[in-house]
Amino acid sequence: MEFVLGSENQAKKRAVVRVVERYVENSMISFASVPSGVSAQPMSEEETRQGAINRSVTVAKNAYGIGLEGGVHMLFGTMYLCNWGALTTPDGKTFTAAGAQIPLPEELADEIRRGNELGDAVDAYFKKQNVRMSEGAMGMLTAQLVPRDALFEHIMQLLIGQLLYSMSIQS
Repeated sequence: MEFVLGSENQAKKRAVVRVVERYVENSMISFASVPSGVSAQPMSEEETRQGAINRSVTVAKNAYGIGLEGGVHMLFGTMYLCNWGALTTPDGKTFTAAGAQIPLPEELADEIRRGNELGDAVDAYFKKQNVRMSEGAMGMLTAQLVPRDALFEHIMQLLIGQLLYSMSIQS
């Protein structure tokens, strides 16, 4: 089976490779930078999910397309991190799954409300560069216990699990 991730982000690539190689025999994986079709900083669960779907559909021409998207959303007056994934089959069926969520410190939430992207705000807050390519906001805010690639790895397990289940009931 051939899989294409609609991103060149290193954390997302690591997650896809780990899960696909573990659960799908004779698989090939490639990567393509494609637009999400949503805001640079998705601000709701719906927008984040749609970004993942858009990426997966775009790269699912003759392969299994994968889209992974991070965003934020408000819940009871608190801004939370959210992450979504989508897997689209070559015949157009799409599976979706979401990941863990945690509240953002108010200082980071304020930066996002001012129009900054989460990755840039996190870099400034922690005085680091390209956090989104490594541990991500989730990793930084969980003392490295749940880095970004592990978060997306869990979403990938949910997606591949749904795919394998659907294939088992069709045979």
